[in-house]
Amino acid sequence: MHTDAAERIGVVGLGYVGLPLALCFVERGGEVFGVDLDKRKATALAAGNSYLRHLPSSRIAAAMATGRLHATDDFSSLSSCSAIIICVPTPLTAAREPDLSFIEKACRAIAPHMRAGQMLSLESTTYPGTTRDVMRPILERGSGLTAGKDFALVFSPEREDPGNARYSTANIPKVVGGFTTNCLERGIAVYRCAVDRVVPVSSLEAAEMTKLLENIFRSVNIALVNELKVLCHRFTDAAMPVDINEVIEAASTKPFGYTPFYPGPGLGGHCIPIDPFYLTWKAREVDTTTRFIELAGEINTNMPYYVVDRLMRALSDRHRPMRGARVLVVGAAYKADVDDMRESPSLKLMKLLMERGALVTYHDPHVTALTPEHGGLELASVELSAAELAAQDAVLVATAHTSVDYELIAQHAPLVIDTRNVMRRTRIAKERLISA
Repeated sequence: MHTDAAERIGVVGLGYVGLPLALCFVERGGEVFGVDLDKRKATALAAGNSYLRHLPSSRIAAAMATGRLHATDDFSSLSSCSAIIICVPTPLTAAREPDLSFIEKACRAIAPHMRAGQMLSLESTTYPGTTRDVMRPILERGSGLTAGKDFALVFSPEREDPGNARYSTANIPKVVGGFTTNCLERGIAVYRCAVDRVVPVSSLEAAEMTKLLENIFRSVNIALVNELKVLCHRFTDAAMPVDINEVIEAASTKPFGYTPFYPGPGLGGHCIPIDPFYLTWKAREVDTTTRFIELAGEINTNMPYYVVDRLMRALSDRHRPMRGARVLVVGAAYKADVDDMRESPSLKLMKLLMERGALVTYHDPHVTALTPEHGGLELASVELSAAELAAQDAVLVATAHTSVDYELIAQHAPLVIDTRNVMRRTRIAKERLISA
């Protein structure tokens, strides 16, 4: 099964994972057929336009100009590809259990167009055993082919970090696990066409577990600093002032044995708030409890409630009830300098504030409007002006966008609730600043 950069790669799902990967293959000489059921994406790409803020349209236009990037909603185009990579969502159900419906639907749509000699790779984050026990049977039944014999089956977890200026798809090491040794070799050969370094592991399950470990590591450590933040607030209230951010900065000077994590108003993004629950669900199947992971999830889930409680008490100290209070939330995206709204804690904060009677507005330079799909909210981003800030009872900083004028906030907001430690760089008076 020979692979070179000029072969055809099929990418199913042209979102935050699939589109950057498709671009990497094209930019290194490959031809890509991108398949997505959302016809608007194909239309945008054909016009050389990006629908992801962190990917400039100039990069899309350059890829389209090569004639080697094709976008469609037609799965039959995959029959001409030597490798097919699946990059679809893996959300949770309302009961917080794994929802594999996107993977299952993609596999059923792909299977009739498979042919012998192809490689099939799953990149969607999931629990160990998904590729072998869920994906493989659907592909084999629908195609009449056998994994490991007629086609190569691999799992290679996505490691996208939108907005990261240092690391992108091409220079982030790519973990690959195969159904058989030959499958692994095929996967390594394909991914070497797009990324600088491929890291092989011994099995599909090892690759699946690697991704979960990466995100659970972050979830647990963020929960730890969030819990310590709450403790430091209690110390400060008891006349023992301790600033958790100062403590983190001091601890970060240790050159070994310590990795800094930072507190916030809750977890956002598609990975960290969701992926740990995939493992806790699978663990119950083998009669094992994952108390540490579940506790971290509980702490992080409760952070928006804690922030709103801090804001409510700050207003009360100023003889202002929450009901009827004007609150401006700075930042709607889940992290700085992106427009990604997936699982954003800002949405939860806004809903909690509204439920308590606050009059909520928001400002985000990257998210111009919130629609009903954003947790049922319908709001437009307001201009961050001196008059708008002065008209508020409180300003809640939920996302640390670097383009926001925090000095303007410091000058004109009557009260600032800072969940991201960004106001430390301003000249705001201490009596108007609450850490949360």
